[in-house]
Amino acid sequence: MNKPGKPVNGRLKILFILNRRSGNRNSEELLELIDQKSNSSHFDYFVYTLDGINENRIREEIEKYKPNMVAVAGGDGTINLIAGILAGTKLPLSIIPFGSANGMAKDLDIPIKLEAALDILTKGKPKAIDLIRINDRTCIHLADIGLNARVVKRFEKDVKRGLFTYAKHLFGEMFLLKNYVFHIFYEGKTKRIKGVSMTFANASKYGTGAVINPEGKLDDGKFELVIVKPFPRIKLLSIAWKMFTRRLHTSDYVEIISCTKALVISNRKTTLQIDGEIIGRVKEIRLESLPKALWVMVP
Repeated sequence: MNKPGKPVNGRLKILFILNRRSGNRNSEELLELIDQKSNSSHFDYFVYTLDGINENRIREEIEKYKPNMVAVAGGDGTINLIAGILAGTKLPLSIIPFGSANGMAKDLDIPIKLEAALDILTKGKPKAIDLIRINDRTCIHLADIGLNARVVKRFEKDVKRGLFTYAKHLFGEMFLLKNYVFHIFYEGKTKRIKGVSMTFANASKYGTGAVINPEGKLDDGKFELVIVKPFPRIKLLSIAWKMFTRRLHTSDYVEIISCTKALVISNRKTTLQIDGEIIGRVKEIRLESLPKALWVMVP
Protein backbone atom coordinates (compact mmCIF):
# COMPACT_ATOMS: atom_id res chain seq x y z
CA MET A 1 0.00 0.00 0.00
CA ASN A 2 1.22 3.50 -0.80
CA LYS A 3 2.55 5.41 2.21
CA PRO A 4 0.43 8.28 3.56
CA GLY A 5 1.32 11.55 1.87
CA LYS A 6 3.07 9.96 -1.12
CA PRO A 7 1.66 10.14 -4.67
CA VAL A 8 1.01 6.89 -6.50
CA ASN A 9 2.61 8.44 -9.55
CA GLY A 10 3.44 11.93 -10.70
CA ARG A 11 3.67 15.06 -8.53
CA LEU A 12 2.49 15.49 -4.98
CA LYS A 13 -0.92 17.21 -4.76
CA ILE A 14 -1.63 19.28 -1.65
CA LEU A 15 -4.95 20.83 -0.67
CA PHE A 16 -4.40 23.88 1.55
CA ILE A 17 -7.23 24.93 3.83
CA LEU A 18 -6.78 28.50 5.02
CA ASN A 19 -8.64 30.15 7.88
CA ARG A 20 -7.85 33.87 7.55
CA ARG A 21 -9.67 34.58 10.83
CA SER A 22 -7.27 32.52 12.92
CA GLY A 23 -4.77 34.55 14.92
CA ASN A 24 -3.26 37.67 13.37
CA ARG A 25 -0.76 36.31 10.84
CA ASN A 26 -0.40 37.58 7.28
CA SER A 27 -2.32 35.31 4.89
CA GLU A 28 -0.90 37.05 1.80
CA GLU A 29 2.62 36.27 2.97
CA LEU A 30 1.60 32.64 3.45
CA LEU A 31 0.13 32.40 -0.05
CA GLU A 32 3.33 33.80 -1.55
CA LEU A 33 5.43 31.30 0.41
CA ILE A 34 3.20 28.41 -0.71
CA ASP A 35 3.69 29.41 -4.33
CA GLN A 36 7.45 29.68 -3.90
CA LYS A 37 7.60 26.33 -2.11
CA SER A 38 5.50 24.71 -4.84
CA ASN A 39 8.03 25.78 -7.46
CA SER A 40 11.12 24.79 -5.47
CA SER A 41 9.76 21.50 -4.08
CA HIS A 42 7.76 20.52 -7.18
CA PHE A 43 4.26 19.95 -5.88
CA ASP A 44 0.84 20.98 -7.15
CA TYR A 45 -1.63 22.71 -4.87
CA PHE A 46 -5.03 24.27 -4.46
CA VAL A 47 -6.03 26.72 -1.71
CA TYR A 48 -9.53 26.56 -0.22
CA THR A 49 -10.31 29.54 2.02
CA LEU A 50 -12.80 28.86 4.78
CA ASP A 51 -15.88 31.03 4.74
CA GLY A 52 -17.61 29.85 7.86
CA ILE A 53 -17.68 26.21 8.91
CA ASN A 54 -19.07 24.03 6.13
CA GLU A 55 -17.89 20.47 6.70
CA ASN A 56 -19.72 19.12 3.65
CA ARG A 57 -18.05 21.69 1.40
CA ILE A 58 -14.62 20.72 2.71
CA ARG A 59 -15.33 17.05 2.03
CA GLU A 60 -16.43 18.00 -1.49
CA GLU A 61 -13.18 19.90 -2.07
CA ILE A 62 -11.16 16.90 -0.93
CA GLU A 63 -13.14 14.55 -3.15
CA LYS A 64 -12.87 16.90 -6.14
CA TYR A 65 -9.14 17.67 -5.86
CA LYS A 66 -8.06 14.20 -4.65
CA PRO A 67 -4.94 15.42 -2.82
CA ASN A 68 -2.15 13.31 -1.34
CA MET A 69 -2.11 15.58 1.69
CA VAL A 70 -4.25 18.23 3.38
CA ALA A 71 -2.40 21.20 4.88
CA VAL A 72 -4.26 23.39 7.37
CA ALA A 73 -3.34 26.99 8.11
CA GLY A 74 -5.36 27.86 11.18
CA GLY A 75 -5.60 27.53 14.93
CA ASP A 76 -6.38 24.45 17.01
CA GLY A 77 -10.12 24.77 16.31
CA THR A 78 -9.56 24.66 12.53
CA ILE A 79 -7.16 21.75 12.92
CA ASN A 80 -9.78 19.93 15.00
CA LEU A 81 -12.35 20.39 12.20
CA ILE A 82 -10.09 18.89 9.53
CA ALA A 83 -8.83 16.13 11.84
CA GLY A 84 -12.42 14.96 12.29
CA ILE A 85 -12.86 14.81 8.50
CA LEU A 86 -9.58 12.94 7.88
CA ALA A 87 -9.90 10.53 10.83
CA GLY A 88 -9.78 6.91 9.74
CA THR A 89 -8.33 7.72 6.32
CA LYS A 90 -4.78 7.44 5.00
CA LEU A 91 -4.79 11.10 4.01
CA PRO A 92 -2.27 12.91 6.23
CA LEU A 93 -2.76 16.29 7.86
CA SER A 94 0.03 18.87 7.76
CA ILE A 95 -0.23 21.76 10.23
CA ILE A 96 0.78 25.31 9.39
CA PRO A 97 0.63 27.31 12.66
CA PHE A 98 -1.69 30.23 12.01
CA GLY A 99 -3.60 30.67 15.26
CA SER A 100 -3.12 32.58 18.50
CA ALA A 101 -1.57 29.80 20.57
CA ASN A 102 -0.92 26.89 18.14
CA GLY A 103 -0.87 24.28 20.90
CA MET A 104 -1.05 21.21 18.67
CA ALA A 105 1.76 22.48 16.46
CA LYS A 106 3.96 22.98 19.49
CA ASP A 107 3.16 19.49 20.78
CA LEU A 108 4.30 18.05 17.44
CA ASP A 109 7.45 20.24 17.35
CA ILE A 110 6.23 22.02 14.21
CA PRO A 111 8.07 25.35 13.76
CA ILE A 112 6.05 28.52 14.18
CA LYS A 113 8.00 30.17 11.34
CA LEU A 114 5.86 29.73 8.22
CA GLU A 115 8.67 28.83 5.83
CA ALA A 116 10.01 26.15 8.17
CA ALA A 117 6.51 24.74 8.69
CA LEU A 118 6.05 24.50 4.91
CA ASP A 119 9.27 22.50 4.62
CA ILE A 120 7.53 19.67 6.50
CA LEU A 121 5.18 19.18 3.53
CA THR A 122 7.95 17.50 1.54
CA LYS A 123 10.71 16.89 4.09
CA GLY A 124 8.64 15.63 7.01
CA LYS A 125 7.35 12.15 7.76
CA PRO A 126 3.84 10.82 8.46
CA LYS A 127 3.04 9.76 12.02
CA ALA A 128 -0.12 8.02 13.24
CA ILE A 129 -1.61 9.63 16.36
CA ASP A 130 -4.62 9.04 18.60
CA LEU A 131 -7.77 11.12 18.83
CA ILE A 132 -10.41 11.29 21.57
CA ARG A 133 -14.14 11.05 20.95
CA ILE A 134 -15.87 13.39 23.41
CA ASN A 135 -19.67 13.32 23.35
CA ASP A 136 -19.57 12.46 19.62
CA ARG A 137 -17.07 15.25 18.89
CA THR A 138 -13.45 14.75 17.90
CA CYS A 139 -10.59 16.08 20.02
CA ILE A 140 -7.06 16.14 18.63
CA HIS A 141 -5.31 18.15 21.35
CA LEU A 142 -6.87 19.19 24.68
CA ALA A 143 -10.38 19.68 26.05
CA ASP A 144 -11.52 21.08 29.41
CA ILE A 145 -14.37 21.63 31.76
CA GLY A 146 -14.20 24.14 34.58
CA LEU A 147 -11.58 26.86 34.94
CA ASN A 148 -9.75 26.80 31.61
CA ALA A 149 -12.94 26.26 29.60
CA ARG A 150 -14.39 29.43 31.14
CA VAL A 151 -11.18 31.30 30.27
CA VAL A 152 -11.52 30.12 26.66
CA LYS A 153 -15.14 31.31 26.66
CA ARG A 154 -14.03 34.79 27.79
CA PHE A 155 -11.22 34.71 25.22
CA GLU A 156 -13.63 33.91 22.38
CA LYS A 157 -15.70 37.01 23.13
CA ASP A 158 -12.68 39.34 23.23
CA VAL A 159 -11.83 41.24 20.05
CA LYS A 160 -8.13 40.92 20.90
CA ARG A 161 -6.09 37.73 20.57
CA GLY A 162 -2.71 36.49 21.75
CA LEU A 163 -1.23 35.18 24.98
CA PHE A 164 -1.57 38.48 26.86
CA THR A 165 -5.33 38.45 26.28
CA TYR A 166 -5.54 34.83 27.43
CA ALA A 167 -3.52 35.63 30.58
CA LYS A 168 -5.81 38.60 31.33
CA HIS A 169 -8.89 36.36 31.31
CA LEU A 170 -7.15 33.65 33.34
CA PHE A 171 -6.34 36.23 36.01
CA GLY A 172 -9.97 37.37 35.98
CA GLU A 173 -11.28 33.83 36.49
CA MET A 174 -8.95 33.19 39.42
CA PHE A 175 -11.15 35.41 41.60
CA LEU A 176 -14.30 33.51 40.56
CA LEU A 177 -13.08 29.95 41.12
CA LYS A 178 -15.89 27.42 41.21
CA ASN A 179 -15.66 23.99 42.78
CA TYR A 180 -17.25 20.94 41.17
CA VAL A 181 -17.81 17.37 42.26
CA PHE A 182 -16.87 14.93 39.51
CA HIS A 183 -18.00 11.31 39.43
CA ILE A 184 -15.59 9.40 37.19
CA PHE A 185 -16.22 5.91 35.82
CA TYR A 186 -13.24 4.31 34.04
CA GLU A 187 -11.63 0.90 33.50
CA GLY A 188 -14.17 -0.74 35.83
CA LYS A 189 -13.39 1.78 38.60
CA THR A 190 -15.35 4.63 40.16
CA LYS A 191 -13.95 7.79 41.70
CA ARG A 192 -15.57 10.83 43.32
CA ILE A 193 -13.34 13.88 43.38
CA LYS A 194 -13.66 17.63 43.91
CA GLY A 195 -12.00 19.91 41.39
CA VAL A 196 -11.89 23.39 39.88
CA SER A 197 -11.14 21.98 36.44
CA MET A 198 -10.61 18.78 34.51
CA THR A 199 -8.60 18.49 31.30
CA PHE A 200 -9.12 15.67 28.82
CA ALA A 201 -5.63 15.39 27.42
CA ASN A 202 -4.64 13.69 24.21
CA ALA A 203 -1.50 15.85 24.06
CA SER A 204 0.66 17.36 26.78
CA LYS A 205 0.78 21.17 26.63
CA TYR A 206 -1.13 24.32 25.85
CA GLY A 207 0.05 26.81 23.26
CA THR A 208 1.21 29.02 26.15
CA GLY A 209 3.88 26.42 26.90
CA ALA A 210 2.15 25.32 30.11
CA VAL A 211 2.42 21.52 30.38
CA ILE A 212 -0.85 20.14 31.75
CA ASN A 213 -0.07 16.47 31.06
CA PRO A 214 3.68 15.88 31.54
CA GLU A 215 3.64 12.17 30.70
CA GLY A 216 1.09 12.30 27.89
CA LYS A 217 1.84 10.69 24.52
CA LEU A 218 -0.08 11.19 21.30
CA ASP A 219 0.27 7.60 20.13
CA ASP A 220 -0.08 5.38 23.23
CA GLY A 221 -3.76 4.52 22.73
CA LYS A 222 -4.72 6.35 25.93
CA PHE A 223 -5.76 9.80 27.13
CA GLU A 224 -5.45 11.42 30.54
CA LEU A 225 -7.94 13.06 32.88
CA VAL A 226 -6.05 15.84 34.65
CA ILE A 227 -7.98 17.06 37.68
CA VAL A 228 -6.94 20.27 39.43
CA LYS A 229 -8.35 20.11 42.96
CA PRO A 230 -9.48 23.14 44.97
CA PHE A 231 -6.39 25.01 46.13
CA PRO A 232 -5.58 28.09 48.24
CA ARG A 233 -4.98 31.10 45.99
CA ILE A 234 -1.56 31.48 47.59
CA LYS A 235 -0.60 28.24 45.80
CA LEU A 236 -1.41 29.60 42.31
CA LEU A 237 2.15 30.61 41.46
CA SER A 238 3.47 27.27 42.71
CA ILE A 239 1.04 25.36 40.49
CA ALA A 240 1.83 27.60 37.51
CA TRP A 241 5.57 27.08 38.05
CA LYS A 242 5.12 23.32 38.07
CA MET A 243 3.15 23.55 34.80
CA PHE A 244 5.93 25.44 33.05
CA THR A 245 8.63 23.08 34.40
CA ARG A 246 6.80 19.84 33.41
CA ARG A 247 6.24 18.86 37.06
CA LEU A 248 2.51 19.43 37.49
CA HIS A 249 2.02 15.74 38.33
CA THR A 250 4.04 16.30 41.53
CA SER A 251 1.54 18.85 42.90
CA ASP A 252 -0.63 17.86 45.87
CA TYR A 253 -3.52 19.61 44.11
CA VAL A 254 -3.38 17.59 40.89
CA GLU A 255 -4.47 14.04 40.09
CA ILE A 256 -3.96 12.36 36.72
CA ILE A 257 -5.86 9.31 35.52
CA SER A 258 -4.81 7.48 32.36
CA CYS A 259 -7.49 5.46 30.54
CA THR A 260 -8.96 4.40 27.21
CA LYS A 261 -12.61 5.07 27.99
CA ALA A 262 -14.39 7.09 30.67
CA LEU A 263 -17.63 8.68 31.77
CA VAL A 264 -17.48 11.91 33.78
CA ILE A 265 -20.56 13.31 35.50
CA SER A 266 -20.39 16.75 37.10
CA ASN A 267 -22.63 17.76 40.00
CA ARG A 268 -23.73 20.77 37.90
CA LYS A 269 -23.46 22.02 34.36
CA THR A 270 -20.13 23.46 33.31
CA THR A 271 -18.64 24.82 30.11
CA LEU A 272 -16.93 22.32 27.81
CA GLN A 273 -14.28 23.44 25.34
CA ILE A 274 -12.59 21.18 22.79
CA ASP A 275 -9.41 22.34 21.05
CA GLY A 276 -10.15 25.98 21.82
CA GLU A 277 -13.79 25.89 20.69
CA ILE A 278 -16.70 26.28 23.13
CA ILE A 279 -19.13 23.36 22.77
CA GLY A 280 -21.65 24.36 25.44
CA ARG A 281 -22.62 23.62 29.03
CA VAL A 282 -22.76 19.96 30.02
CA LYS A 283 -23.11 17.69 33.03
CA GLU A 284 -22.11 14.41 31.40
CA ILE A 285 -19.01 13.75 29.28
CA ARG A 286 -18.37 10.44 27.55
CA LEU A 287 -14.83 9.82 26.35
CA GLU A 288 -13.18 7.16 24.24
CA SER A 289 -9.69 6.88 22.77
CA LEU A 290 -9.42 6.40 19.01
CA PRO A 291 -5.98 4.80 18.67
CA LYS A 292 -3.83 5.99 15.76
CA ALA A 293 -6.90 7.34 13.95
CA LEU A 294 -5.11 10.21 12.21
CA TRP A 295 -1.93 10.61 10.17
CA VAL A 296 -0.05 13.88 10.70
CA MET A 297 3.15 15.20 9.13
CA VAL A 298 5.94 15.83 11.63
CA PRO A 299 9.55 17.06 11.29
